Amino acid sequence: MHRKISPSRMAFHVVNTIFLGLLALICLYPFWYILIYSLSDATRAQAGVTFWFKGFSLNNFKKVLELNGIGSALFISVARTLSGTLLSVFACTFMGYLFSKDELPGRKFLYRALVITMYVSGGLIPTYLTISAYKLVNTFWVYILPGVVSAYNVILVKTFVEQLPASLEESAVLDGAGAFTVYRYIILPLSKPIVATIATFTAVGQWNSYMDNYLYVSKTSLNTLQYLLYKFLNSTQELTKMLQQGDTSAIHQMGSASQLLTPMGVRMTITVITVIPIFMVYPFMQKYFSKGIMLGAVKG
Repeated sequence: MHRKISPSRMAFHVVNTIFLGLLALICLYPFWYILIYSLSDATRAQAGVTFWFKGFSLNNFKKVLELNGIGSALFISVARTLSGTLLSVFACTFMGYLFSKDELPGRKFLYRALVITMYVSGGLIPTYLTISAYKLVNTFWVYILPGVVSAYNVILVKTFVEQLPASLEESAVLDGAGAFTVYRYIILPLSKPIVATIATFTAVGQWNSYMDNYLYVSKTSLNTLQYLLYKFLNSTQELTKMLQQGDTSAIHQMGSASQLLTPMGVRMTITVITVIPIFMVYPFMQKYFSKGIMLGAVKG
């Protein structure tokens, strides 16, 4: 038996659907605009695009990917994201597990010292001097080591581990398992939601980071994709001229005038290249993400 919906209730559903649809459109349209602009013919897109391509073309992507340094920058960004995420997840989960044990010597002092780092920073100059003293300047490891431990992620893991059944660990200890064995075979398999959560946080942070490249690295071979994007967005006019000239030093070799690049086309194309990997990661992590945040933040 179907319940009869009152006119006022029906009106509410209609208005609510329209409002949420408009809100979703407002949120998604900027990304869609960037995508269709980058896939449109460069000269036709200058007149403006709205909801669809203007002369579908992959010329923007072809020419941008031919830029000198893009390949190595992409490799560095992928390498720092993968290695930085793996090391950070291991360090944060293991530290979070150790901080959940009352028998850890100096546990309260170390935990509070870690939390303080969330509110107090040494500043830019002391940080640079510290990194320089460790000889990390102009090395790949300057992207990885300074951010291996995140106090926020450690707190999430500690809180999550504390709500796991203590009997599981106790039975393993009675069988002779050590701390690392318990961590590897019991804690990690049961902590998939929080591991996926901090892995997502770390991967997005590593992939989007460019300030460490700007401050600590001057070698072009160690430039990241995001740093190149930063430079390109600040000099798109010069970049477009370079792209048009290319290694051939002749614009006519790039084809007809419809295939010439524009500053806006270059900007949109590079933005798409840097954003797409993040869009590909989130759907797979979403099922763990909400659960991990909720369980990891129940108590401090």
